[in-house]
This record gives sequence, structure tokens and C-alpha cells, in this order.
Amino acid sequence: MELLNYKFRGARSLVLLHEFHLPSFYNTWKQAKEEGIKLPETDNPDYESMQTLLVHVLGWAGNYMRWICKNLNLSDPEISTVPSKEEVEEKAEDYIKHLLERWRIPLADLEWEKFELVFEDRTILAMMEHAVMHPIRHEFQLKELMSAGKQ
Repeated sequence: MELLNYKFRGARSLVLLHEFHLPSFYNTWKQAKEEGIKLPETDNPDYESMQTLLVHVLGWAGNYMRWICKNLNLSDPEISTVPSKEEVEEKAEDYIKHLLERWRIPLADLEWEKFELVFEDRTILAMMEHAVMHPIRHEFQLKELMSAGKQ
């Protein structure tokens, strides 16, 4: 856990919550895949397959931090491109580790006022909260699909 170097504890808590919920989503994703869960039919390409859903969630985890850093004029967080749908299953664990490591770095020295700045009608703090909720929402969806499959 730690991250004791964070000036704004609210940001620290969201980074730590992200560290909990992104791997939790991934574990649920693996379970759903093992159970052969089928995603609902839709025109949304992110739901084309279990692999595209995984790419979607992992890709946005990086995009949220890139957006935050860009808008705060911070250095590039150096988050690697998400693996392709053909490679994501094989590389997901290493990529998640990379994401979580890169998320820990950019925001530690910022005072709370920076998190209240508004860009594109949302604060930095709201974007962080959205980033934490994103894997939670998809994990919830997968759990519902698995539960429906057992009825």
C-alpha cells in the first residue's frame, strides 16, 4: 500500500483504489472467460469479444492518466500502448503491473488545489474517480453475466 509521499491524500487514496480494482476486474474477467461467458450483442466494438473488453478497460486505464498529465502539463507518464486483442490475454498481467507502477508516479507532488482544476467540464479529481470506477463497472457487468448464466 504505502504511497506515503503523496501531498494530497485524496489522490493517494484513488491511486490505491485503482490498484485494487483494476486487478479485481482482471480476476473476474479471467473467471468469466473460463466460464465461457458471452458478452451481450451490440454494435459497440469494445464488446466484440472478451479480449476487446479487456483491451478497452486496460487501454482506458492508461488514457485516463495520460489525460490528467496532459491537462496538468506534467511529464508524459510513459504508459506503454495497450496490447492488441490478439496479445492482450497473454500480456495482461505484465501490462497491469506496468499500469499500476506508472499510475503511482505523476501526481505525488501535487497539492490538492491542482485536483480541483477543471478541464473539459470535469476536475482532475473527477477524472481520477471515473478512472477508478471504470473497471468496477465492467467487473459488475461480468459478475451479473456470470450470475445469470448460473440461473
